[in-house]
Amino acid sequence: MAQESPKNSAAEIPVTSNGQLEDSHEYSFSRDLKRSLPGGLGLSETKITSHGFDSTKEGVVEAGPFPGSSASPKSSVISPSSAAASRLAGQGSDLIIPTGNRVQQKSGPVVLADEVKSPAMEKLELVRKWSLNTYKCTRQIISEKLGRGSRTVDLELEAQIDILRDNKKKYENILRLAQTLSTQLFQMVHTQRQLGDAFADLSLKSLELHEEFGYNADTQKLLAKNGETLLGAINFFIASVNTLVNKTIEDTLLTVKQYESARIEYDAYRTDLEELNLGPRDANTLPKIEQSQQLFQVHKEKYDKMRNDVSIKLKFLEENKVKVLHNQLVLFHNAIAAYFAGNQKQLEQTLKQFHIKLKTPGADAPSWLEEQ
Repeated sequence: MAQESPKNSAAEIPVTSNGQLEDSHEYSFSRDLKRSLPGGLGLSETKITSHGFDSTKEGVVEAGPFPGSSASPKSSVISPSSAAASRLAGQGSDLIIPTGNRVQQKSGPVVLADEVKSPAMEKLELVRKWSLNTYKCTRQIISEKLGRGSRTVDLELEAQIDILRDNKKKYENILRLAQTLSTQLFQMVHTQRQLGDAFADLSLKSLELHEEFGYNADTQKLLAKNGETLLGAINFFIASVNTLVNKTIEDTLLTVKQYESARIEYDAYRTDLEELNLGPRDANTLPKIEQSQQLFQVHKEKYDKMRNDVSIKLKFLEENKVKVLHNQLVLFHNAIAAYFAGNQKQLEQTLKQFHIKLKTPGADAPSWLEEQ
């Protein structure tokens, strides 16, 4: 019986479908690995430490002793391919993966992920931008107060804002005086009502002065009734003026404050851009000038928008103020004139004209004037 001749290395060369030799890295790795290992030693008994997936990197194969033998482990230098190294990594091999200039020790399968920006870094960036913006605005305010910095001024708009603030102070003064008059009138009406009740009681108990006490009781009760009607008109006037001053005008002034803040930011970044344009232009300053130009344009658009908003609100406020104050001043005048003229019918007609309904005493909870 003839023995088969041992396989030579040429018998192990793989051939492709078109007859050409397959010169792959995987084949070279397998051939070199078989030559370097001693006889009787399988791949399952080796420990491979690779310094990279690239075929140009060196790897060290450490061969452990065969079970039952005392042979010392041997090692040889090989050049593993990417595919073979990946299969060995999946079998639990220890891989040393280069990352830039550092070397990290990994065990098991390798997962590569893109670097994710940390939320803490984003917050830090926001704080940095806020601090820089605050510094610029503070420097602009100080320079303006010291008379060193220039500021953008819209003369027409600034005049309208000054008039609005001055009018607000005057309307607040009228509001305080009207509230004082309402409180005093309430006390007087309350006193007249009590005095009328006292006269009525004496009219029943003093027969000799029955008519005299009765006349005074009727007079005081009529005055108290007319005083309550006038008090309703004054309270309606106070409520309307209070809404105008503390809501409508205050809302417009809030927009004015936002406009002034936008103006300060605009001037601050305008000043920075002017300073950079006055300096030298080279490779280092040109990116800064471009970035400063972009920031200046952003704040200029914000400033223009806020200026337009303030102009529109001032226009609507003026129209609303004229309409509201016209009606309220007519009400206040007619009510006061009818009350002191003793024209009860005209006083009641004034309240009906402005759709004012008087509360029935004791029907509802006391108003804030009654609680004071």
